[in-house]
Amino acid sequence: MFKKILLLLIFTSTSLFSQSNWGKFKQLSTPKKVWVFFHPFKAKKALLISKEANRVADSIQKSPLLDGDASGGQVDAFRHAFWMARLRQKIGKKAARSLGRAHEKENYQTFQKRKLEDGVVPDKISSSMDLFNNDVGLTFTKKGSVASKEGLIYQIINAIHQGRLKIIKKDKRGKFLTCKGAVISNESLQGKWVNNKCLVFSNKKS
Repeated sequence: MFKKILLLLIFTSTSLFSQSNWGKFKQLSTPKKVWVFFHPFKAKKALLISKEANRVADSIQKSPLLDGDASGGQVDAFRHAFWMARLRQKIGKKAARSLGRAHEKENYQTFQKRKLEDGVVPDKISSSMDLFNNDVGLTFTKKGSVASKEGLIYQIINAIHQGRLKIIKKDKRGKFLTCKGAVISNESLQGKWVNNKCLVFSNKKS
């Protein structure tokens, strides 16, 4: 999910309006262009944190600490919470939250264009999950906090096991379920922003 955010922020690593970066900037969605214009001096820090969040989540996915599910599961929830926690540390709560919201606004545009995010086309339920977990992630730190990355990782993992975050309900085979436990066919999900997927607490067992 962070690939587009990285593209958004790359151009700030040198000069904001350099000719080499202007072409990349023009390709961005409107929500992310707006974010960069309002936070030009925070964008480079956000870029580094986004890369870090990807690396840490990839490592967690390969471990037995969570469910290994990076698309609607505990790893997905972890990535968003950790990303927001670290962003708040470095750029503040307001800027962090607005970047997260800019990404979710772009998700609807991604859905309309049928592009893949984390291997699947985003939908309303996944955006709702992300926004919820973003807000939880913001509670773990404050701007300028000296909390270590390792400490944050385990705080967030514990919060997931305590059910404080949200994931999308699935069965043991990874099939999406309704809130009543019925399997949702892949065909019924195609082309639908609003569907019958169900958000559950992050300690819910498949």
